[in-house]
Amino acid sequence: MAKGSSKLLIFILAVGVFGILNTEMGVVGIIPQVSERFGVSVPDAGLLVSGFALIVAIAGPTMPLLFSKMNRKHVMLLSLGVFSVCNVAAIFAPTFEVLLAARVAPAAFHPLYVSMALALGGQTGETEAERAKNSSRVFVGVSAGMVLGVPVASYLASTVMLEAALAFFAVVTVAVFVATALFVPTMPVSERMTYGSQLRILKKPVLWASLLATAAINGAMFGFYSFMADFFGVVSHMSAAWVSIALLAYGGANIVGNVISGHALGAQPKTTLVTMPLVLIVLYLALFAVGQLSLPTAALTLVLGVIAGIANNANQFMVSRAAPEAADFSNGLYLTAANLGTTLGTSLCGVFITVAGTRAAVFGAAAFLAAGVLFVLWRMRCTA
Repeated sequence: MAKGSSKLLIFILAVGVFGILNTEMGVVGIIPQVSERFGVSVPDAGLLVSGFALIVAIAGPTMPLLFSKMNRKHVMLLSLGVFSVCNVAAIFAPTFEVLLAARVAPAAFHPLYVSMALALGGQTGETEAERAKNSSRVFVGVSAGMVLGVPVASYLASTVMLEAALAFFAVVTVAVFVATALFVPTMPVSERMTYGSQLRILKKPVLWASLLATAAINGAMFGFYSFMADFFGVVSHMSAAWVSIALLAYGGANIVGNVISGHALGAQPKTTLVTMPLVLIVLYLALFAVGQLSLPTAALTLVLGVIAGIANNANQFMVSRAAPEAADFSNGLYLTAANLGTTLGTSLCGVFITVAGTRAAVFGAAAFLAAGVLFVLWRMRCTA
């Protein structure tokens, strides 16, 4: 593939995963509006998030495997088409049940598109360093969807209307569907692997070490992120406006970290993998120490966002490099591990909050990161 065509493909993949992750996580920012509009409780409205994540966790290892022999452009169009139709339907949902159905239906195609996009990013380029950079560029879309979709959707829902936020999700996926149809070349699978040969990667200890490390590190980062707005408001005493600005700054720093990670993982992969969770532990404990002071907290948040962006990309790097012979399937397993880790990490941080208050949420993150360091070291022993 020509260099210019490769850059266009990477860009489309990055925007595509942004659209899908934006659909998944952006709803976090409009839960209060959904609760009010449809007359359901906030926990019930939260099913729009937890129901989506549950389907992703189930579909993670199965959908990429089932569609592994299909032309990749067709897979992209199928996934984006389902997301586009369901996102448009969500705008006009007359009841909460219809809205929930429009959310759950495309969730099964989330790991299908994202795992394939990450695999393509990691396979595009002539050198290992170039492939690592392209993988990190695709991952920019993942981070942007996770951390920027929330404040944007919240802003649209609170200043315009709920439908504007839902339309934002739809516009992105429809635009990427059109771009994919027009500009992405056909990509038939050159070597069709049997299902059995792909499943054999489950026998590799290095893969299990990578998946456990991903679950632990991702659980720490997104477990705390779930309560970050509450931390800023309750502990740091920021106003609602400043909380939104801080979350947006964290998201921007996350993307910067993704860009840096491409260079770091290409040059010093082992050092990067083991250093990032250790640095995160230090930053979370520092946040506990200065959390009541808004300015130091804001500065730490920027640094935390950059390091979290590097660590997030490092997780995917670990899993994909553990089983490159079945890239789509291994990336599907990565998504399952990441989503399960987020669920468990959020629960543990919630326990600390219940026992000792919002400020103690950092200890839940630190505990998960300590486990993550051990799993990374285990992975290194497997590859020694």
